[in-house]
Amino acid sequence: MRYITITTWEIADGTDYNISLRAIEEKRLPALKSLGASRITVIRTSERTSAAITEWPDKRTRDTAELKIDEVRNSVHKEDMARMTGEMKGEVVADV
Repeated sequence: MRYITITTWEIADGTDYNISLRAIEEKRLPALKSLGASRITVIRTSERTSAAITEWPDKRTRDTAELKIDEVRNSVHKEDMARMTGEMKGEVVADV
């Protein structure tokens, strides 16, 4: 069963959103794909915040990637000037 994570992010005050987004596109998104993510969608929710919706083939794939995801989050934080403000995750139970 497909598994989804939704994370919310905030960039540092005074940071150019487009520069931060470029770093995310170049580092975070490819890293997630290499760990088994099927799809990643980033939504800009305000001038300084975004939400990322990551789809995984199943919970097992996401759980296997957990440690590496934490490493990526910690290593690129200084590059993209973003901090995670929240996370939700769970199996897809309905889809249209």
